[in-house]
Amino acid sequence: MEQTLSIIKPDATKKGVIGKIIDRFESNGLRIAAAKKVQLSVEDAKKFYEVHASRPFYNDLVDFMTSGPVVVMVLEGENAVLKNRELMGATNPKEAAPGTIRADFAESIDANAVHGSDSLENAKIEAENKLKEDLKKESDQESVTASASSSASESDIKPENEKVS
Repeated sequence: MEQTLSIIKPDATKKGVIGKIIDRFESNGLRIAAAKKVQLSVEDAKKFYEVHASRPFYNDLVDFMTSGPVVVMVLEGENAVLKNRELMGATNPKEAAPGTIRADFAESIDANAVHGSDSLENAKIEAENKLKEDLKKESDQESVTASASSSASESDIKPENEKVS
């Protein structure tokens, strides 16, 4: 069974659609193994998106990802990486298929609601990222897990005021 990292970005958390997005994952066979609502530090965002450091949008991406809370999740299921990509839709919501997360909830190519690994290889790299390490540590202690039988809502996610370190 594959695992992948998924992030509900600040634009979607501000809109209050966390539960709707989680429901898309669960309704399509992906289990939320762990989830945590966090405020990313600039350092964490830079490290996570380090692969884009030389791209012109990098600084704007870091600013956006630190502009509000995000929900970091570990999704698991058969073909989790591919299924997550299909559910998210194209990076540019104007090009995303109707019914995908980005078509329904994203504002723009920059504020596109969700992040998901683009390959199994990158899923493994992201899974080793500090974000997942902190998430796993929390899930072992007290983090929220959502089951497919639950109706996830924003209240299901334990808000955290502390930054991921």
